[in-house]
Amino acid sequence: MYPRRTLFAFAAASGAAFGLLAAAIPRTHAVGADIPLFDAHVHWSENAHDEVPLERALAILDKAGVRMAAVSSTSDEATVRLYRASPQRVVPMLRPYRTRSDMGGWHNDAGMPAYLAERLGLGVHKGIGEFHLYGEDAATPVMKAIVKLAVERNLILHAHSDARAVEILFQHEARARVLWAHAGFTTPDKVAEMMARYPNLWVETAIRHDIGPGGVLAEGWREVFIKYQDRWLVGTDTYVTARWHRMPEILAETRAWLATLPREVAEKMAWRNGAKLFGVPESVFTGTAPAKKTE
Repeated sequence: MYPRRTLFAFAAASGAAFGLLAAAIPRTHAVGADIPLFDAHVHWSENAHDEVPLERALAILDKAGVRMAAVSSTSDEATVRLYRASPQRVVPMLRPYRTRSDMGGWHNDAGMPAYLAERLGLGVHKGIGEFHLYGEDAATPVMKAIVKLAVERNLILHAHSDARAVEILFQHEARARVLWAHAGFTTPDKVAEMMARYPNLWVETAIRHDIGPGGVLAEGWREVFIKYQDRWLVGTDTYVTARWHRMPEILAETRAWLATLPREVAEKMAWRNGAKLFGVPESVFTGTAPAKKTE
């Protein structure tokens, strides 16, 4: 979808844990692995289980340097299974898709709020989503009820949405906390405009290879990252199994462009904002990394 360039490698920089980039490191190397990551956008759905079984999924997270990940899956049973296998690693998110067939009409399904409330009874989920929602589809009574449910239970709404749908979510309830997937697949100027309007809007970068192709930040993004540095997260989006296999490479590119930002900003985007948003202890990221698993 997006142009790809050869990743550069980090070279040590005096007095800094981030390095500069050089071309000799293989693309699959976890560039800048000294900085841990909170991956805000991971799926381990049933289509992945044969090729990426549970132990292998955890091993890939280790290899990619992901200390914690916000995980949602179709069905939710897969998310809960992964969480129970590694509760120190997985932040469970409740996807409103019982099966993939729910994806098109879930926002208009009168039974959806009850389904979500039932699953939330497990007491492990930190948010609802990632869900797909566009334009005026966000204005349904069902969506109003779901936003109310999220606010009452202090849950994040992880929205793969256009700007209009995000606006409507906040019209339902200004106290809602929304994590905007893929930076809305829009421009840095538009994202900045939305972040200025909505102080409870966080944004993540999954599948936005155009933000830092080859580890080099594209025009316009540095400014919005610095201005709204407390509300940016990074992510992968393993919606197909190929992205599980490429996760170390994808996050190497992310680390590369993070390294071009001020250290404080890079750390916030890499893990501090994720820890704050989801209520995760910072010690998860500042302590010793877990032992590496072999695939």
